[in-house]
Amino acid sequence: MFEQQFIVFKEVADTKNITLAAKRLHMSQPSISLQIQNLEGQYNTRFFNRTNKGVSLTKAGEVFYSHVCEILDILDKAQHQVSELDEERRGEIHLGATLTIGEYVLPNLLAYLSSKLPDVDFKVKIANTEVIDQDVIEGKIHIGLIEGPEPKGRGVIVDKFWEDELVVVVPHFHPWAEYDSIQLSELPYERFVTREVGSGTRKTMEMALVERGLDPAKLNIAMELGSTQAIKQVVCAGLGITIISALTVRKECAQGILKALRIQDDPVYRPLNILTLAKSSQTKYERTFINFLHNQKLLTEILTQNYCAEGMRYIDVARTACDK
Repeated sequence: MFEQQFIVFKEVADTKNITLAAKRLHMSQPSISLQIQNLEGQYNTRFFNRTNKGVSLTKAGEVFYSHVCEILDILDKAQHQVSELDEERRGEIHLGATLTIGEYVLPNLLAYLSSKLPDVDFKVKIANTEVIDQDVIEGKIHIGLIEGPEPKGRGVIVDKFWEDELVVVVPHFHPWAEYDSIQLSELPYERFVTREVGSGTRKTMEMALVERGLDPAKLNIAMELGSTQAIKQVVCAGLGITIISALTVRKECAQGILKALRIQDDPVYRPLNILTLAKSSQTKYERTFINFLHNQKLLTEILTQNYCAEGMRYIDVARTACDK
C-alpha cells in the first residue's frame, strides 16, 4: 500500500497537478486526493500547497520527495534482481503486436530467434494499437510492437526500431508496373482500394497525403476492405491500386505478381515502435529481444529473407479485432 501512495505522491509532485496525475496513473481524482490526504495524515504534516493553478511542494514535501525517489529506486532495483533470479525458470517473453507487424514482421523475427534462444517461449497477442498500449500499461504484456501514430502513453516508453515505407502497389500487368516510382498527382485518376475508415494504416496514409498537398477526398475509392491481405488479393485481380506497407508486399513483388512504386514527390515512412512500461524492470531475455530489434543490419537481413525454423514456438497466440 505504501508503495502505491509513494507513486501517487511522486506523480503529483512531478506534474504539479492532481488532474494530470490521475490521468497518467489511470486513477480517479478523488482517489488521488484521498491517498495524498492519508499520506499527510500518517506523517502529520502537509506536503502540498494547494491553489487554483495546481499544487506545489511545501518544505516538508521537498524533503519527503527526495526520500520517496530513493525508496522507489530501491524497490525497482529489488524487483529487477528478483526477476533476474526467477527468469531462468520463466523463460518467456510476452509480446503484443499490431496486425502488420504481427503478420509480416514477427514471423521472420521469431523464426530467427528460436534458434538463438532455444529455452525461451514467445507468447504473442495481436491487436490494435490501443489494446496493445493498454496491455503494456496493465502489465499483461511486457513488450508492445506497433506501427503508425504513437499512443499518448501514460508512463509508456516509445522507442522506434524500424522505418516502414508506404508504397503505391499495382498489379504486374498495370501500365505503371514498368516504373519504379510515381507522382502523387497521378493517383486520383486510378481506382483506389484502401483500408476501412478508422484503421491506423488509412489514417497514416491520409495524413501523409495531406502533408504532401493531396486531398484524400480526391481519390477514386472503389473499395474499402478490412485487412491488408484482402487488399492485396483485390489489387492482384486488377480491381484497383493501393498504398500499403512495403513489408506486406515483399513476397508478391519478388514473385512478380505485384509491383511496388515509391512515391516520387516525397517518400512516405512511418515508424515501427517498441512500447515498454517506464516503471517496470525487464528480464535478460526481454532485454536481449529489445537489443536485437535495434540491430539494424541484422534486422534488415532477416526481413529480406524467409527464415524457417523447426520447432519454433508460438504459445497462446491471441488475435483480437484490429484496425491496423
